[in-house]
Amino acid sequence: MNILTALLLLVHLIPVSAAKNGVTSKNRKRIMPDPVTEPPVMDPVYEALLYCNIPRVAERSMEGHAPHHFKLVSVHVFIRHGDRYPLYVIPKTKRPEIDCTLVANRKPYHPKLEAFVSHMSRGSGASFESPLHSLPLYPSHQLCEMGELTQTGVVQHLQNGQLLRDIYLKKHRLLPHDWSTKQLHLETTGKSRTLQSGLALLYGFLPDFDWKKIYFRHQPSALFCSGNCYCPLRNQYLEKEQRRQYLLRLKNRQLERTYEEMARIVDAPTKQLRAANPIDAMLCLFCHNVSFPCTRNGCVNMEHFKVIKRHQIEDERERQEKKLYLGYALLGAHPILNQTVGRMRRAAEGRKEELFALSSAHDVTLAPILSALGLTEARFPRFAARLIFELWQDREKPGEHSVRILYDGVDVTFHTSFCQDHHRRSPKPMCPLENFVRFVKRDMFVALGSGSTNYYDACHREGS
Repeated sequence: MNILTALLLLVHLIPVSAAKNGVTSKNRKRIMPDPVTEPPVMDPVYEALLYCNIPRVAERSMEGHAPHHFKLVSVHVFIRHGDRYPLYVIPKTKRPEIDCTLVANRKPYHPKLEAFVSHMSRGSGASFESPLHSLPLYPSHQLCEMGELTQTGVVQHLQNGQLLRDIYLKKHRLLPHDWSTKQLHLETTGKSRTLQSGLALLYGFLPDFDWKKIYFRHQPSALFCSGNCYCPLRNQYLEKEQRRQYLLRLKNRQLERTYEEMARIVDAPTKQLRAANPIDAMLCLFCHNVSFPCTRNGCVNMEHFKVIKRHQIEDERERQEKKLYLGYALLGAHPILNQTVGRMRRAAEGRKEELFALSSAHDVTLAPILSALGLTEARFPRFAARLIFELWQDREKPGEHSVRILYDGVDVTFHTSFCQDHHRRSPKPMCPLENFVRFVKRDMFVALGSGSTNYYDACHREGS
């Protein structure tokens, strides 16, 4: 899903539904490009493969790395749901035939897959906040429903959970063996794909967990803004960003010719084809190694795919340069970052609650957080993307607490706007907690250039 579609979904409150089964998804721009493995020129096929994020046996990860005299205090995990079936179909074409049941003889596979299904089948009495209790706990349709989580999506998050278990539980003993409900904070939007992704990660993290100890809270908004969702200025920034995207599309004649050609092939009006966001279905077909559709007029092909994908990447690049999205991101991400700061401060004070927080979310949740943090090189969140905040205590100076931030296993702490300068001045491999608190409580409003000192005033001042 590109950023325009993501923003439109958010502004029209269209629910994003459960992800699907197939090849997984990677992201559009790696957090720090790798000069050894990445092509010297932007390659839309390479970027699409990254977006597919196909599960691998081993993954390079920097989570949990710290000097021996630091103690891990709490961990806060934000994920995008795993691989899913499209939210749209290309007009006048057959729906992709992708199976969303979970079976052992289909790749990708995870050793805990059958145990996960068995455990989910025993969770019908789980205590979830309404309306989550009405959602299925794992995908099960032979022909995926729109937006349903796929086997690939489940495997991606079982793998994420197992990786975090090896680091945070086995190595750092973040939770005691007799952990309790209050030591977890679990939340998700009301989509089956996010609930199921959260459960898959949780099962990888805490295999065979006691259902009586699990409580998922419902977040009605994809911004996880709880009671602070009304923000008129945020919506004004969003409208400006959508206008920028529209103008960029109008300038791209090759893109328009591609849409016209695809519309001729499927015998649909160009406007209808464009409105159906064909890249969403095409990415699913690409990731699952399924052919693009053909009709008597010809075939949708890889050249069409590359033109649209290239435009997505150019759109993201311009988005960073024009900075219209930044105002939206700062106001959109503030509530969830403010909640995270609150949990960190309580943990730093010694309270043994909410030591592991998991927010199972969407691309439109993670993208504003990344932008607000100043991570301008970060790729748009792939399927099963993970953004993690770690809180550490210096055992040699118990009153000092520090933060590490990791995106898809890469340490990005010193790429954030609030810790770049600290990195230049201090040899410590972490960022002081005070820097993060000051950023959320003050600097995010300063960055808006508004003179506001709190979220309510920033949201309700006259638009700039």
